[in-house]
Amino acid sequence: MSWLDRDRTIAPPGFNRWLIPPAALAVHLCIGQVYATSVYKTALVEYFGASLTQIGIIFSIAIVMLGLSAAVMGTWVDANGPRKAMFVSAMFWVSGFLIGALGIFTGQLWLLYLGYGFIGGIGLGIGYISPVSTLIKWFPDRPGLATGMAIMGFGGGALIASPLSSALLTFFDPESGTPGWVASGDAVGKLFLTLGALYLVYMLYGAWSIRVPAADWKPEGFDPSTVASKSLVTTNHVSAANAIKTRQFWLVWIVLFCNVTAGIGILEQAAPMIQDFFRQPDGASLVTAAVAGGFVGLLSIGNMGGRFVWSATSDLIGRKRIYMIYLGAGAVLYALLSFFGDTSTILYVALAFVILSFYGGGFATVPAYLRDLFGTFQVGAIHGRLLTAWSAAGIAGPLIVNSFLDAQGTPGELTAAAYYPALLTMVGLLVVGFIANLLVTPVASRYHEPAKSEPAAPAQTATQDGER
Repeated sequence: MSWLDRDRTIAPPGFNRWLIPPAALAVHLCIGQVYATSVYKTALVEYFGASLTQIGIIFSIAIVMLGLSAAVMGTWVDANGPRKAMFVSAMFWVSGFLIGALGIFTGQLWLLYLGYGFIGGIGLGIGYISPVSTLIKWFPDRPGLATGMAIMGFGGGALIASPLSSALLTFFDPESGTPGWVASGDAVGKLFLTLGALYLVYMLYGAWSIRVPAADWKPEGFDPSTVASKSLVTTNHVSAANAIKTRQFWLVWIVLFCNVTAGIGILEQAAPMIQDFFRQPDGASLVTAAVAGGFVGLLSIGNMGGRFVWSATSDLIGRKRIYMIYLGAGAVLYALLSFFGDTSTILYVALAFVILSFYGGGFATVPAYLRDLFGTFQVGAIHGRLLTAWSAAGIAGPLIVNSFLDAQGTPGELTAAAYYPALLTMVGLLVVGFIANLLVTPVASRYHEPAKSEPAAPAQTATQDGER
């Protein structure tokens, strides 16, 4: 297995850095399937005879483990390189699908918690951070663009998984097409096996094709001073151990927590939510299950596009200003969705689309925010520790939404009014995040690493490193 070692992944002189984003996307497009769980959520509720909250716990466990594994393994990923990390991620993620399928076939809900939630969640965390720090090193001249390219795939994973899952569920279930059809447990189990096989192949391709730059490599014509001259951007470096001692780290943690909680609770409920918002007096919805599945895919476009467009925009206007947009404008849009979303499907879809673009943009921009504040020395490990905010949000978001909905009535009979308390709670969270972002300032010099701990100066040539 020596091909997994970091020294086997160092790019040779003249390597084209634009070959790296496809390798990163290979992993993120696969693990981004977690955002498409709402497609079969109702099927699992009926199959196991469980509540929305009980099934929502599967998603929450996965997100919790994403953040915890990223925090624990962040330094290991930095030390061992992205190829080994992406391989390990594939093993955990695919195992989660296999164990989850076993739980469905045997009627054991706890195996879904263990498989897709716990084990698959570990694969999510390792796979999420492994390409991010690599792309930051390949694109020091455009860190926002780099992180946007890396994390764009995670948001776009559901764009592929949602319609694919809907089509496979229809194919695997002979009862599909009947009025009021909900996929059977057997169909969901077969879906898990199919997705596991497909994702294994694609993630291993990403692990094989990834490369890291030589220690002294820099883009042709790149002048580091042009980046460092921007507000909040440091030329110094802070270790992961020192970063968590700073006020700035915890302010950004609050920013990410609030932004993620506001988006993740709605995203996890996306398919049934649009049906409930347009439910008729007789209980039927104007939005069919197939259209709801397509809506999840559309949200993925917003999520994915926001990760690229907004993070690239942050290179121009700055990370702090872009988060003012995510959180401030996001709060206004959530309020509009709450009070006017049920008046028009076009308005509902438009508001949800922009909200999810802010949600995705927040994820994609935060690694560059950390790079600005703490330097590149251990940015992968710092990013991993920050993702504990995602873990907390993975519990808080679905719990807030599902608890409110369980108190309002039973799935399939809810209306737009049932969502008002949850949506307005999200507005309050975004306001808290907005205030935290305003308080972010440059990191004090006492936390900086001494000069001898900084990465190698970029004055040497890549050819020298490649010939070693």
